[in-house]
Amino acid sequence: MQVSSTYRYAKISAFKAREVTRAIQGLPVSAALDLVAFSPKKAAALIGKTLKSALANAENNANLKVDGLVVKEAIVGEGPSMRRMMTRARGSGSTIRRRSSHIRIVLTDEIEIKKREKSAKKKRPSTAKKTARSKAAKKEKRSPNEESKGETGDQQAGS
Repeated sequence: MQVSSTYRYAKISAFKAREVTRAIQGLPVSAALDLVAFSPKKAAALIGKTLKSALANAENNANLKVDGLVVKEAIVGEGPSMRRMMTRARGSGSTIRRRSSHIRIVLTDEIEIKKREKSAKKKRPSTAKKTARSKAAKKEKRSPNEESKGETGDQQAGS
């Protein structure tokens, strides 16, 4: 079953809010709430309110368990823009658009929550071995002319 919540006329640009909604889409509700709570963006607070509202709708209206819910959709659409004027040089003016957006979140219990399996870490060679190998390889590649370039001008003149 799907449950949705909409926050209309949010005072934020849709472009800025979409960054947070992309991050929570497809996550379990508990993970999405954590991500929104610790995000430093203004949009995260607005999306958090909408997510909590959708969660309350699921509990009270649809009698769903919170543990099995997943964020199916997190959509941000553009709302109406308020137009303001800003004065410019020589008596002219330009418009400032105060953008708003509509945030819509859909929760569902139909999608299974996939838990990541802990995979064995691949062993990588240490950096000390890599540097020793690269230095040895560089010495082999040097030509005799390059080795003599390291000498000072007095030593080259004497030989």
